[in-house]
Amino acid sequence: ELELAKLQQKISNQIEEKMSKNQREFMLREQLKSIKKELGIDKDDGSETILQKFKDRLEGKEVPKEANEAIESEFEKFANLAKESQEYQMTRNYLDWLTSMPWSVYSKDTFDLKKAQEILDRDHYGLADIKDRIREFIAVGVLRGSMQGKNGKILCFVGPPGVGKTSIGKSIAEALGREFYRFSVGGLYDVAEIKGHRRTYVGAMPGKLIQCLKKTQTSNPLVLIDEVDKIGRGHHGDPSSALLELLDPSQNSAFMDHYLDVPVDCSNILFVCTANVLDTIPGPLLDRMEVIRLTGYDLQEKMKIAENYLVPSAMVEVGLKQKEDKTKEKEATPPKPEESSAESSSDAASEVGEAMPEMPKKPEVKAVIEASAIESLIRWYCREAGVRNLQKHIERICRKMATKVVEKWEGRTTTEGDASEKDTAEPSPMELRVDEAALTEYVGKPVFTSDRLYEGSLPSGTVTGLAWTAMGGSVLYIEATALPR
Repeated sequence: ELELAKLQQKISNQIEEKMSKNQREFMLREQLKSIKKELGIDKDDGSETILQKFKDRLEGKEVPKEANEAIESEFEKFANLAKESQEYQMTRNYLDWLTSMPWSVYSKDTFDLKKAQEILDRDHYGLADIKDRIREFIAVGVLRGSMQGKNGKILCFVGPPGVGKTSIGKSIAEALGREFYRFSVGGLYDVAEIKGHRRTYVGAMPGKLIQCLKKTQTSNPLVLIDEVDKIGRGHHGDPSSALLELLDPSQNSAFMDHYLDVPVDCSNILFVCTANVLDTIPGPLLDRMEVIRLTGYDLQEKMKIAENYLVPSAMVEVGLKQKEDKTKEKEATPPKPEESSAESSSDAASEVGEAMPEMPKKPEVKAVIEASAIESLIRWYCREAGVRNLQKHIERICRKMATKVVEKWEGRTTTEGDASEKDTAEPSPMELRVDEAALTEYVGKPVFTSDRLYEGSLPSGTVTGLAWTAMGGSVLYIEATALPR
């Protein structure tokens, strides 16, 4: 009996110590909350505050019936959950995604054909088929009075690399007045990237489309799915099959994401896919797309693209030319002198000036790449279907021109010395001109030396053939040789 009494006493003492420890922790936590509240640094919002924030997000939105029922159910569950429970954070994240969705929120579409054509022509040369299709899309919206409804389209641009398939997507979104979102499916092997994870998984997230809607905050963005012909397939499933529901106009009005688990209307989204070849795209997926083929550029088109787009942008990039918009803004907004800012900037300049040398005045440059040089660059250096390699060569020329400008400027400043009259005089602008003869100095020897393998008539047993690949095409000479019997 004595041993039993000692055991009971020991157990009761342990319980009292545990209770006193828990009470002490509770009291300290409550005191800490009060102190933080008094100091105004209490960031631990209560459930009521979080619920009110979620409800404020839904004001002005027409939430569908299924989604509204799921949100109300989660509201009731969240209000009764303790912060220490495992489901608290999971439910909070779920409500955060549900209430952040742009339910029945649409961006204002553009109904001006002329303005849309100007935007498309400003950024891209050629691509007549794509531009005509976008004009048709706007024209149908004008006649119907609205672009909303079950008119989401799936376009697929197919062509060799470097012809502008991906870059024109942003221009199309601007021409239509829609938000733009791009994601690549090249090498994608996990279905969860498209359909989302189950909420029971640790670190679960919705798929790319739900992330797109949350980021753009509109239900009718333009979604560019890049490299759809290089989509992968792994042990996590087949993403190309998961895209069937998303890219089917008759099914995507009730797209089900595994994380949200409520139907989402994707019928107003304009989907644009890009690919190099059609052979690797699964047949059922290809059947849901409207294919627009892009051919390579010829010599005249490359000349226009280089003169109007590539050369000006490359010169701005290396500093040989200034961007017109920025210079106009600087002239329109003169600096406002302030005593306090002037004093602080002078102090900072004196401190930094000891450690960092003062930047020299930027020289005035007149740099020109002649049309003959661009034509020779296209004919003897860059014969690919697109203009990506041509852009690299032009950027290389501009970098070498920038190096020559700085070398000349440094030589001029050292010869001038410290004479005050030299400093006050305006220096003459430097002129640099790249012609056809100077290309070897800038980009090396030509890759191609002739347009034809045989300059005259073809020898006996030789015919002309044509090879076509995803990178473009080339002329082949096929020779037949007689074998002795």
